[in-house]
Amino acid sequence: MALFKKKPEKKTEQEKVEERREEVLAKGRKFKYPLQWTKHRVVISTVLIAFVVLAMLIISGYLALYQFGMTGELLFRVTKIFPVSVATVDSEDVRFSDYLMLYRSSMTSIERQSTNSVDQASAEDLSNEYKRIALSEAEEYTYALELAKELNITVEPDEIAKEFDRHLHVGGIERSEESFLKIVEDNFGLSKSEYERMLYLNLIKSKVEMAIDKNSNEIVTQVESILAATNNDYLAVVEQLGDQIIEYQDTGGLVDSKNLDGGRASEAIKLEPGESSGKFVSMNGDGYYFVKLINKTEAEVNFVSIKVPFTEFNKRFEALRAEDKITEYIEIKTDQSL
Repeated sequence: MALFKKKPEKKTEQEKVEERREEVLAKGRKFKYPLQWTKHRVVISTVLIAFVVLAMLIISGYLALYQFGMTGELLFRVTKIFPVSVATVDSEDVRFSDYLMLYRSSMTSIERQSTNSVDQASAEDLSNEYKRIALSEAEEYTYALELAKELNITVEPDEIAKEFDRHLHVGGIERSEESFLKIVEDNFGLSKSEYERMLYLNLIKSKVEMAIDKNSNEIVTQVESILAATNNDYLAVVEQLGDQIIEYQDTGGLVDSKNLDGGRASEAIKLEPGESSGKFVSMNGDGYYFVKLINKTEAEVNFVSIKVPFTEFNKRFEALRAEDKITEYIEIKTDQSL
């Protein structure tokens, strides 16, 4: 036992300040760590809620597109941002946005022309019919894109612009771009970019068909030879080649030069009576046309035409379907096989 107690050392002012500081910090920690834990919980909860909302949106979108077959404006815009597939053709994805674009453009036109007297059952049947057509067209375009890659076929922006301008002046009418796009929007529900997408797909398919269809190119050569030898006698072409190979049409009188007939009336009005056009690809992209003008007025034309349809592409496409190389992710109820 010590006889003398050691006197406590006198603390400096600096030491006193440090001790006081530590006491304050220790008290503050009691509030700091619970608050940090609360912040972590808020972050975790926010992330979880975001995942749940995202999952619900994905599930809702999946059900709307693939189960209920909805085709509304919002879903169309979403599929343009997120490239989901509606089918595959020879392992190539068919864009849902292309299918909806084709379907909505057809249905918008029908709805503008139809009356309120159409009953619900008939409207549903019509809708399903056009869904089937749109899906088949989207699948064909996808196959054309696949073949285009294999054949190194491309469509440049200036080609789309030239085709857009051709549509702008169908029938020899001078339309402003603004008025034409208003017509496109009112009748087909398409924006300029969407219309240009349709032109792009059509041009690609036409180029592919011209490249692979050796038979139609040979028939065109025969048609040109017969016309040259007979002074543009279109009936002579029919007699020598037959209507199973070429398609002959006679308007039988004057028709509107603005006719939506693949570009035949527009081409005919440029000619003089008795004059024949050279071959040109139809605006539908489904074959070559020849047109001979009979007579015309300022706004009407009377002509005969020959069409040499493309056939090779359809043969190859149907072969894919027969080989079960086309898989569709939606079910369309139709009474008619298209």
